[in-house]
Amino acid sequence: SAVGTEVAVRNLQAEAINKSFGQIAREASAKWEKELSVIDVQGTEDHKTMLYTSLYHTMINPSVYMDVDGKYRGIDHNIHQAKGFTNYTVFSVWDTYRALHPLFNVINRERSKDIVNSMLAHYSQSVHKALPVWSHMGNENWCMIGYHSVSVLADAIDKGLDIDKAKALEAIVNSSNVDYYDGTAEYKKLGYVPFDRSGSGSSITLEYAYDDWTIYHTALKLGDNKIAEAYKKRAMNYQNVFDPQLQFVRAKMSDGSWKTPFDLLDTHGQGFIEGNSWNYSFYVPHDVKGLIHQMGGDKQFTERLDSIFTMHLPDEFFEHTEDVTREGIMGNYVHGNEPSHHIPYLYAWTSQPWKTQYWVREIMNRMYLNSIDGLCGNDDCGQMSAWYIFSSMGFYPVCPGSNQYILGAPYFPYMKVNVGDDKYLTIKAAKVSDKNRYVKSVKLNGKLYTKAYITYDDIKDGAELEFEMTSKPYKQRVFGEDEKPYSLSDK
Repeated sequence: SAVGTEVAVRNLQAEAINKSFGQIAREASAKWEKELSVIDVQGTEDHKTMLYTSLYHTMINPSVYMDVDGKYRGIDHNIHQAKGFTNYTVFSVWDTYRALHPLFNVINRERSKDIVNSMLAHYSQSVHKALPVWSHMGNENWCMIGYHSVSVLADAIDKGLDIDKAKALEAIVNSSNVDYYDGTAEYKKLGYVPFDRSGSGSSITLEYAYDDWTIYHTALKLGDNKIAEAYKKRAMNYQNVFDPQLQFVRAKMSDGSWKTPFDLLDTHGQGFIEGNSWNYSFYVPHDVKGLIHQMGGDKQFTERLDSIFTMHLPDEFFEHTEDVTREGIMGNYVHGNEPSHHIPYLYAWTSQPWKTQYWVREIMNRMYLNSIDGLCGNDDCGQMSAWYIFSSMGFYPVCPGSNQYILGAPYFPYMKVNVGDDKYLTIKAAKVSDKNRYVKSVKLNGKLYTKAYITYDDIKDGAELEFEMTSKPYKQRVFGEDEKPYSLSDK
């Protein structure tokens, strides 16, 4: 109990009285069997073990945080009563907004609704009037960067969850305007967080810009055009840290000058948290067309994507950086840490989309193994595992808050996913293998599907996705401008 010892005794009496250890163990086993049965899959034993281990990991945190009577200790350390929702804690949001919370919106919307209501309760109790940054057990530890709970709320609203939308809009706007939080005042004034204000300033700027896009998109959806217009401008702030000469993101000083010296590979003291410019420069999930323009066009952008997977990153550039280790690195691409997780899917915006299919399977084969050291980095409360589950299904939420999932290729020949109310998303890829990793065609509910993405509306009530696989890149399957995924700008 987070409330007191007497309540802990009542919890014990309510949940375990007159039950043997064996009975409790059987009940726990039955509960896990029910939760893990949300996905049915065909494949090798190793691959199935990895899939269900990943699914298990996604269900450890966030975790329920209240007594049997619904009371819990809030962020203000007072005792609160959860009314109409189950209160959750352990919000490692810098990690989990990327894929874990979007996964809940596919396979467990009730849990997602409870989590959002728990975040709104946190907001109401916060003296800062801010949503969680990294909160656990009635405490906020302010770990990592960004105000990414706004993404979680935005994605829930986009997916039609029944939450207090007016309060959610108030909460996401207030959370983005706590001027004393992590360079926010400078960000609003200058359009970026300067390096002399924060050693992570450029990565903060990129993540704030994405968060601001989710506020823009939510305000637009809810009909508040004034807020939408203000945050549309803020969402373009990522441009302010792109060095036009390097065409990479760079650390920038308060006076507008670029930090010198500067190293694109180094993860130490270059303006980024737990990453380098090579990885962070690809982090503009809401405006990939604009990003391609910043990097010099389709040809150079694609070549840089190719290079990040194949170039060598010497140990000296990351050996003192927490959570960046050799086990999670492929070339210069860091899968063992979260900021790069969307990068393999960026080929969908280019003239060579089949390369997503190649690299995603490479990552799954190398970075997720059925062994004691089989996970390539810190699972970070389920994010690493949620990436695996989405990628197994053949799509990924590059930009949470939008309704689009970028298509890759399935990992298994057959998956059946319960999307709620006894409705199922069935994914078929009969000939898929390490050799047959390329997509020749896609059918949605029996009809040929030619876009680079599917939408939430396509799958929320159940659907059938069928992939025709082949052993060589099917270079005729490219996407026109009207078939490519969303971008904020028209470039």
